[in-house]
Amino acid sequence: MPFVPATQLKEYVGKDLGHSEWIIIDQQRINQFAECTGDHQFIHVDPEKAKLTPFGGTIAHGFLLLSLIPLLIEHLLVMPQDMQMGINYGLDNVRFIQPVKVNSRVRIALTLLEANEKKPGQWLLKAKAVLEIEGEEKPAYIAETLNLFFV
Repeated sequence: MPFVPATQLKEYVGKDLGHSEWIIIDQQRINQFAECTGDHQFIHVDPEKAKLTPFGGTIAHGFLLLSLIPLLIEHLLVMPQDMQMGINYGLDNVRFIQPVKVNSRVRIALTLLEANEKKPGQWLLKAKAVLEIEGEEKPAYIAETLNLFFV
């Protein structure tokens, strides 16, 4: 992830920040998320029952896929030099476009949308995150991520 002087953050607005590495969404990851959240809906955790659905097998939880944003953008998002810390500030306009089937590979494409100094030394960055599914035309989701950095 590139570090730049805070005064230069606005220069990255509208720029494509690149793609993350591909990661596999396997059944073990799906099951671990189900255990952690208590969401054991059969479409996620029961391969035999899920075979009988239009998806033909299990699919990842939408919130599992959203929870991967910090991992997938960590080497992409531009950040202010000399920052003391950064926090997840939330999401805007999340849309799930297509389910992610078990054993699919996904990655994020990231574009910086906004860089605003909310208060002196506090920079709020909004980025468009598109979760691509390898071999699929449509993405899994499009979301606007919000990260607040303290300089």
